[in-house]
Amino acid sequence: MSYLLTGLKQKKDVDNAIKNTEDKVLVLRFGREKDLVCMQLDDILAKSSQELSRMADIYKVEVDDVPVYTKYFDITLIPATIFFFNGQHIKVDYGTPDHTKFIGSFKTKQDFIDVVEVVLRGATRGKLIVTSPLDPRNVPKYNLLYKDI
Repeated sequence: MSYLLTGLKQKKDVDNAIKNTEDKVLVLRFGREKDLVCMQLDDILAKSSQELSRMADIYKVEVDDVPVYTKYFDITLIPATIFFFNGQHIKVDYGTPDHTKFIGSFKTKQDFIDVVEVVLRGATRGKLIVTSPLDPRNVPKYNLLYKDI
C-alpha cells in the first residue's frame, strides 16, 4: 500500500513539506519501502489518509534518501513516525523514553487516527508536547542505548 502514499525523495522536498503544510498535521513516516513493518505501517497510513485528509498530510520518507533528517531525528529503528504542525515538531508522550517519534507500526488504523486527532487538538492550542491516547499495551517497547562520543 506504500504506493498510495506520496514519497519525499530529497531533503528539499521534506523541507518544503514542513514549511508549507499549514493548519494541518504533517505526518512523516521514515523507513524503508521493502521492510515488512514499514509495509504494515504504510497500509495503516494509506487506509487512514482519506479519513484524515482535512486534518493531516501524510508522506513517506526513505531513510537512505535523506540522511540529514535521519541523523537529526536520530532514526536508528524503523519505521519512525514524526508529527509536525505549522512547521513545528510536535512531540507525543507515548510512555516511552523518546517523545520525538513513534517507533514501529500502529496496531490499528483507529490508533493512528486517535494520535493525529490529539496532535491536532494540542497543536492548535499551542502545545509542543501532547499525551498519547493509545493504550500502553499498543505502544511498541524498546530500549534506548546511549554511547559516549
